[in-house]
Amino acid sequence: MATDAPPPEAGADPRPAQPSTEAFTAVQQSAEFGELRRAHRSFAFPLTIGFIVWYLLYVLLSNYAGGFMGTKVIGNINVAFVFGLAQFLTTFLIAWFYSRHAAAKLDPKAEAIKSRMEADAS
Repeated sequence: MATDAPPPEAGADPRPAQPSTEAFTAVQQSAEFGELRRAHRSFAFPLTIGFIVWYLLYVLLSNYAGGFMGTKVIGNINVAFVFGLAQFLTTFLIAWFYSRHAAAKLDPKAEAIKSRMEADAS
């Protein structure tokens, strides 16, 4: 594969400068990083707990409420099948919802922290 970029200079380090351990520790203890962590946790933990409860409800109903789960909804489609499909739908909705949340709330904060650390390391 050909490229128009010149070859790297001999002895030049192609990797960007890395922040020091102290810089990482300082950022980790900063209020801005704490805010980023809280924004992530306040979104991810409730959704994770909700999904686990929803999944366990499906499993428990499948094991102990066979009559209810076997109830026909339309034709040969029963409640268990509808709940099973709803598990997939819920998974995709959570992933889509998290992607939107991360793009709107988490990524800008993380990018600001990253840019500042890279600028300080140069």
